[in-house]
Formats: sequence, structure tokens, C-alpha cells
Amino acid sequence: MALLTINPDKCNRDGICADVCPIKIIYFKGKESLPVSVPGAENLCIRCGHCVAVCPTGAISHEIMMPEQCLPVKKEWRMTPEHAEHFFRYRRSIRVYQKKTVDREVLARLIEMASYAPSGHNLQPVKWHVIYDSVELKRLTGLVADWMRYMIKKHPDVANLMHMDLVVAAWDAGVDVICRDAPHLIIAHGSAADTTAQTSCTIALTYLDLAAPPLGLGTCWGGFFQAAATFWPPLQEAMALPKGNVSYGAMMAGYSKYKYQRMPLRSKPQVTWL
Repeated sequence: MALLTINPDKCNRDGICADVCPIKIIYFKGKESLPVSVPGAENLCIRCGHCVAVCPTGAISHEIMMPEQCLPVKKEWRMTPEHAEHFFRYRRSIRVYQKKTVDREVLARLIEMASYAPSGHNLQPVKWHVIYDSVELKRLTGLVADWMRYMIKKHPDVANLMHMDLVVAAWDAGVDVICRDAPHLIIAHGSAADTTAQTSCTIALTYLDLAAPPLGLGTCWGGFFQAAATFWPPLQEAMALPKGNVSYGAMMAGYSKYKYQRMPLRSKPQVTWL
């Protein structure tokens, strides 16, 4: 199949596909002709699907996707500004979880929803690693506490900034303020050689965080875990990520023990205009 295929019976020759193409590999001469791909387009195309998604008549097909394979936009589902604000404000960082396992299918759907996050040049470099077993998660959390003990001894100034002494004391007393006794942890990782991976993982985890409440789930960024995953070789080895890949973010996941009734205030944004 060619990179792009145009159905002449459906194409209304409006040139929209050429206009939105981020790489400008679609050439549109005018109403008298159909859009065509430029020479070498196969090597330049980033497979973003914009051309297929934007065509009002479904006239253009890409080698990796056809119009009928793409879900149509449901105009009636579009959020109003008020709905969007409520959606963002409703989300909470959950630190108290039910002692209940989340079905793998639910977590898989959550990750699939997060996979629609944008990435530079549509490289989609994000990979996912789920610590599903709660016993294994507890073992890995213990390695985070070990890293903190090392930091308290070798780098007390940094440890004091993060109150690691209090975290370790709580852990030793049976209170987990590292991963909050969450039943699962979701790690976004990517190639250490890919300069786009870290940002893409952060964006994807943000999508995951926002997608959780509609699925009945609660999430919280695992800052302590991620810090240890960055610097502590025993934890890096225990996570068993593919060779050359590193963790760029961790998210606790589970069912919240409590339901929130109000949306707390936040500071006003500080904005400068040029």
C-alpha cells in the first residue's frame, strides 16, 4: 500500500490535509488536482495520522491507518470549559488506599488511555512496567528505604531537605509513606539514549493520572520511589527494566479508601505577558 491513498470520489479538494501536515509532505496544487505526497515522503512521515483525522469526508487513507479504523469525534461528548475545570480540580493525589487489588484489565485500559499522550515527533518512546504484586512492591519499597539510609549517612544535607530520617523512621515502625501501601505501582520508562523519552514519560504519566478517576481509581506520583530509581543501583537492578532503559517516573495506583466531597483552593497562577 502507498503511504497515502486518496479516494477521488470522496475528496472535495479543500487542501486541509496538506495544511495540517506537520512535516509538510503533502502537496496540494489546487482544486483541479488531488493532494499527493512529495518525493521521499515515506522517510519523512512521522505517522501522526493528522491527515486522516482532519479530512471531513474520510477521503484519505494512510498506510498504517484508514478512516474507518479511527474513532469518530463525538461532538456531544466535548467538555465545556466548566466541565473541564471540574475535571481538573476534582482529581486528587490519593495516599490512602483500599486493601483491594485492581484487575489487570482495568490497569491495562488505564495505560492504554495514557498512551494517547503526545510525544515529540510522534516517536512514542514511552514503555510501561507495572509492579502488580503487592508483596513485590513492598520489597522494592524497602530498597527505597535502604537508599534513604545511605543518603542520611553519606549526603545528610540532601537527606535533610527531603526529611529522609522521618521517612525511614516511619518505615521501620511499619508505616509506609514511600508508596503509601498502594497495591500497585506503574513505571514509565524509556531508552536512556533517547532525548525525548523523559519528557514523553512525564506527559504520559500526567495523562495516566488524569485518566484514573473516571475508571474509579486513585493515583499519586511516587517521588521517593523515582528518586531512588534514578540513583540507587540495587533498586535499578531489582526493577529489571530492559537493558538501556531507565525509569522516568512512577505512579502509585489503587482504589481510594475515601471519597472527596469538595475541591480545595489553589494559589492564583502567576502570569507575565510579553
